[in-house]
Amino acid sequence: MQANYALISLGCAKNLVNSEQMIYLLDEAGYVLVSEPEGADLAIVNTCGFIDAAKSEAIDVILQMAELKKAGRLGALIVTGCLSERYQDSILDELTEIDAVLGVGSFGEIVQAADAVLAGRKSRLFGDRNAPVDEIPRVVSTGPAWAYLRIAEGCDNYCAFCAIPYIRGRYRSRSLKNVLAEARDLAAHGVKELIVIAQDITRYGIDLYGRRCLAQLCRQLAQIEGVEWIRLHYLYPDQFDDELIDEIASNDKIVKYLDIPIQHIDNAILRSMNRKGTGDEIRALFRTLRERIPGLVLRTSLIAGLPGEGEAEFEELCAFLREARLERVGVFPFSPEEGTPAAKMEHVDEEEAQRRAELILELQAPIMDAFCQSFVGQTLRVLCEQYDEEQQRWVGRCYADSPDIDGQVIFDGSGPEGAMVDVRITYAEDGFLYGEEV
Repeated sequence: MQANYALISLGCAKNLVNSEQMIYLLDEAGYVLVSEPEGADLAIVNTCGFIDAAKSEAIDVILQMAELKKAGRLGALIVTGCLSERYQDSILDELTEIDAVLGVGSFGEIVQAADAVLAGRKSRLFGDRNAPVDEIPRVVSTGPAWAYLRIAEGCDNYCAFCAIPYIRGRYRSRSLKNVLAEARDLAAHGVKELIVIAQDITRYGIDLYGRRCLAQLCRQLAQIEGVEWIRLHYLYPDQFDDELIDEIASNDKIVKYLDIPIQHIDNAILRSMNRKGTGDEIRALFRTLRERIPGLVLRTSLIAGLPGEGEAEFEELCAFLREARLERVGVFPFSPEEGTPAAKMEHVDEEEAQRRAELILELQAPIMDAFCQSFVGQTLRVLCEQYDEEQQRWVGRCYADSPDIDGQVIFDGSGPEGAMVDVRITYAEDGFLYGEEV
């Protein structure tokens, strides 16, 4: 009888892709995936270690698995991902219930680790986090009609507040050939929306080809039969050029939704955080994008309470939001990450940072509500994701909604799951759109 395993994937979409690759490798080796860790031979926790909240969540899940193991309701425990990589020298000593740890350079060795722990041997595997991206097949877990398409790994931006370059390594692009081959395979299996992801997709290709290649990639993705939507996450404001803007504007398959993390708008804060460009350049870029891409939805992420943010700097950020009226905004209180330059800088306390983050959300709420109301009476193309038995309605997303972070479209109709349908919006409420299939 083959061993079974449960896999818990935490953190970002890029981590989910690694989880999907591990599922493929384990399945090929004869392991059987089960939905719950209780009673499993093996549990794998693929962790995030980016900010304090993510680290706390990962540790809580590991401790829950450890309790199952102590009670005899779980066999072995493997921890992979960013938390393992970040604390590779101490994690096994501090969490002794763990049987194996794998760093971000060793996802491809998951079968070796699983075999070892089930044979009663501890395992510690940390490959080169700066090595070329592993071209491992994956089992897509996101649904029948959309999938993430990871085009690069790591980051070279070295923002002062961010630990990702130290965890995930230097920026490494996948080759155009490999990315396009994966995209064709996804489309052949019914995927209609490709969500192009990397820590920074705007730099795609520079390390391999000596130039930015995102526009070229998008042109070639759009030629793949079956692909209907291409969504871009995340674009850095300092790397836009006319070729990319023109491609986004003219390519009908690129949804007019851009996720551009800016973190702040104050010049001094941007400079001290090692962000490229100024607040005025961000404002100018957003104006240019609005002018050249009709119907554009702009999403950004912000950090409240960054070092150097006093009341004046915070008010400048709020004034920018009132002026720019961005349709989608995510905000996080500053988390001083050990080993980063920003952690050593003076900043407001956690409570004040949280208060400012909540104020930004309050400011943003009516802007988002007005945006949602603007869809009432319109007919939108919607990707149908699932049928909600409780509401007895279909749930999907329009071009303005990215999965897990934005709203959804809830509608009466025939579906089916994975179809692209037209929905007439009849009302909007709490960030969700409601309507009827036409």
